[in-house]
Amino acid sequence: MQFGFSYVGLVFLIMLMVPNLLWTKHKPKDYEKYVGNENKVLLAFERVGEVLVSAAALVFADFNWKPWAAWSWWLVGAFVLMVLYEVFWVRYFRGEKTMQSFYSSLLGIPVAGATLPVLAFLLLAIYGKNPVLGAAVLILGIGHIGIHWMHKKEI
Repeated sequence: MQFGFSYVGLVFLIMLMVPNLLWTKHKPKDYEKYVGNENKVLLAFERVGEVLVSAAALVFADFNWKPWAAWSWWLVGAFVLMVLYEVFWVRYFRGEKTMQSFYSSLLGIPVAGATLPVLAFLLLAIYGKNPVLGAAVLILGIGHIGIHWMHKKEI
């Protein structure tokens, strides 16, 4: 693991955060009704995971582009998942902005808004051979996907 700034990590975080910032102005109808029912343990995992993933993605140079090798496909896969995440958001913002659409699947990937970025950062951790990001992603995934899955079951 190499400490240093990761421009790839920054790009991934920008791709993650921009739609989420837009979402704060376009939340689904009745969203506030569901937030009060969130499992506090999952919420703690999600918050801790968000901080750890954000920090790890930025402070390890392991994720920056390296000369092409078979291992580079992990980065390609991570980027494709992030592009699919953007597609999910375009579909959401163009639609009716309901709880159903917010927790919908994309290409068979359940709760795509939560699953796609978690999987993308997991592939980024594999690409960078970085167990710190890998562990952070697992913590985030338990909380983030868990909360989204519970909301989906409620609706």
